[in-house]
Amino acid sequence: MSEVPMSELPGDPEDVPAVPVPDEPEAPPVVAPIPEAAPVLEAPDELTMRIWRGDQAGGEFADYQLPPQEGEVVLDVIHRLQATEAPDLACRWNCKAGKCGSCSAEINGKPRLMCMTRMDTLPEGPVTVAPMRTFPIIRDLVTDVSFNYEKAKEVPAFRPGPVPEGGYRMLQVDVERGQEFRKCIECFMCQDVCHVIRDHEENKTRYAGPRFFIRYAELEMHPLDTNDRRELVRQKAGLGMCNITKCCTEVCPEHIKITDNAIIPLKERVVDASYDPVGWLGRKIMRRQKTSPEEALHTASPEEAAAGGE
Repeated sequence: MSEVPMSELPGDPEDVPAVPVPDEPEAPPVVAPIPEAAPVLEAPDELTMRIWRGDQAGGEFADYQLPPQEGEVVLDVIHRLQATEAPDLACRWNCKAGKCGSCSAEINGKPRLMCMTRMDTLPEGPVTVAPMRTFPIIRDLVTDVSFNYEKAKEVPAFRPGPVPEGGYRMLQVDVERGQEFRKCIECFMCQDVCHVIRDHEENKTRYAGPRFFIRYAELEMHPLDTNDRRELVRQKAGLGMCNITKCCTEVCPEHIKITDNAIIPLKERVVDASYDPVGWLGRKIMRRQKTSPEEALHTASPEEAAAGGE
């Protein structure tokens, strides 16, 4: 087939109509797969509570089944049992707001406040509620915590010095440091979990425990206090027996950093007072003696305190 010269083609090449090119078909939109709905977990028809029942003579765990109710805490379930199946169940409680520390117990093996432990946060299966193991049992979930009150009597009181002109002045950091320790609600769960007395009953006579170490630390760190309790803490309160496992900090419902902010700094102060060669030399030069435990136990009378102490 012979080629036709461009000059012989009719009209201007630009006048030749363009052949329409069909549009490419649009790709179908990518639709993300619809995720499968998570299965709805049905609430169990029955809730099993395994509660320790007994007294000083002995006892055992008893199982109770009752229907669950939404939004309950462990203390609510205990109260329902007292109103239905176990009217003689002994339990100590007061505020039901996590501020009195009365309803301490071991829930599934861990010290907790019953009023602050929600049932929906516990794993499936029977919920075990037992009294605090460190203290003698009175009946059921009630324990004798008088050991702690006896230890509180051994803490020397706050003793300020003479009032300076213009009154007392304190830095805000000193205020905040003491305020952390004063958040303690005396639930005694830190005492319960401390293995020094939990596993060794014989240590109770010479060991104050975490709750009172923060009390000693609060007084020792107070810038207005003039008493020196460091030798008392070392010799009588058993601070050296604490090996800072932090188990007390882990169970504190007020989130007080018992180990980091109280026990460790208190240990450092005690070591400085007893073994620091610079401190020993300074006492020799100034002819001053360390405060003995007996001297630290001396509490100023109201008249002495009003006059600024000795």
